[in-house]
Amino acid sequence: MTTFNPNLVLIDLDGTLVDSVPDLAFAVDHMMMALEMPQHGETKVRQWVGNGIEKLVKRALTDDMDEEPEAELFEQGLQIFKGSYAECNGRHSQLYDGVQDGLGWLKQEGFTVACITNKAQQFTTPLLDKLGILGEFELVVSGDSLPKKKPDPMPLLHSAAHFSITPSKALMIGDSMTDVKAARNAEFGAVICVTYGYNHGIDIREANPDSVIDSFAQLPQLLQSPA
Repeated sequence: MTTFNPNLVLIDLDGTLVDSVPDLAFAVDHMMMALEMPQHGETKVRQWVGNGIEKLVKRALTDDMDEEPEAELFEQGLQIFKGSYAECNGRHSQLYDGVQDGLGWLKQEGFTVACITNKAQQFTTPLLDKLGILGEFELVVSGDSLPKKKPDPMPLLHSAAHFSITPSKALMIGDSMTDVKAARNAEFGAVICVTYGYNHGIDIREANPDSVIDSFAQLPQLLQSPA
């Protein structure tokens, strides 16, 4: 088994640490109901998440992965969604099995750990706090913290620079093609993906991450603790 020796570990949020779809689906269906449009349900929303709330709202309004809704409808829907999601954020979201222990091990072993997500900051911090893991991260970079978000390398390079760590000594842990692309674009040392999560129904192995895990509980088998 290949092992990695990073000085910095960056971790995605939705689909990697947290199953947030139940709350996202609630907000999507509330938006659709308010707009007098057909509701979608959790199964469909699960295929759409992972690229930020703007993309999620567009996909819900068009029932399509890439189609653009009318600008006025999008703005109206986005505001309704934000209000609803702010109210329910964290209500039904749950940490995936093994996450709590995995984060505890990373901290115990002395890894520098940051959370890098495309979720907007107004939803990221409350969710991490509500689930009791905000204190596990030395840095949190949200989707609107910087001018660009994943798969652009900017959030990853910003994080590495923040800790004065060379990108080749950094590791990304995520659940989607977006995370793999971001890590490759940033020339990170490695990217590990979880088998669960949100990758639009595509097996994450097709994205060719350096390793794949079923649970954060497997991290001690893959990572060498910093000296």
